[in-house]
Amino acid sequence: MKILSIQSAVAYGHVGNSAAVFPLQRIGVEVLPVYTVNFSNHTGYGAWRGPLISPEDVRDVIAGIEERGVFGSIDVVLSGYQGGEGIGDVIIDAVSRVKAANPSAIYACDPVMGNAKSGCFVAPAIPELLRERVVPVADIITPNQFELGFLTGTDPHTLDETLASADAVRSTGPRTVLVTSVERPDREDGTIEMLVVDDAGAWIVQTPLLPMKANGSGDVTAALFTAHYRRTGDAADALARTTSSVFDLLERTHLSGERELQLVESQEAYAHPRLQFAVRQVR
Repeated sequence: MKILSIQSAVAYGHVGNSAAVFPLQRIGVEVLPVYTVNFSNHTGYGAWRGPLISPEDVRDVIAGIEERGVFGSIDVVLSGYQGGEGIGDVIIDAVSRVKAANPSAIYACDPVMGNAKSGCFVAPAIPELLRERVVPVADIITPNQFELGFLTGTDPHTLDETLASADAVRSTGPRTVLVTSVERPDREDGTIEMLVVDDAGAWIVQTPLLPMKANGSGDVTAALFTAHYRRTGDAADALARTTSSVFDLLERTHLSGERELQLVESQEAYAHPRLQFAVRQVR
């Protein structure tokens, strides 16, 4: 499998491609990383150095890959945080070109906008760009519960509300929706859930909620789920494998006391997930 991953990069720590590439490689995926920024560290530190790469330069890198004749062998285009409006156009164009070369290729979009605790933290034009232009051309999207609400103009909390919102966004284009950070009011205390919905049904999985915030965990989640799902077409299996791997990554990071994901140290969790959490079909 080959994945063209158009995301940010940092030298220190693990977000964007600096979070997604290694776990994908560890499960046997060939990744072609294209960087949208090249920062010293993620912006959560409040200070960073390095360039935001212009849409024209990102497009140029992608054109160079196309000129090598490899678009026909790319199975997935993956994108995450979009720093500016122009990157969206570049990604949409890349998806179109890859699918022209390989009609079985898919586009997986992590529509990063914010979360329930901090609200939207992207440029004001990005949510509308994602909702109106990017998400409709995606095959898979991986929003958190807050982002799902923003994409659909809803406010999902319960399981039924979240399923309805997932169906609403599926009607706009993407057939598969992985909803991360599901916090329904009737769940067990100290837990958090992920939900996946596709044409075959809907499945939910519950894990302990770890008392931490980990930049980059959503990037790992989107990458691993997309790869597992593209490989098997089985949403429940992809959910089980991804949840197992990401929980073990987060638990190791929490126990380490470090701020950054213990990405390399957790590599066996990607290659050999323990499958310790039961996935339950809810539709």
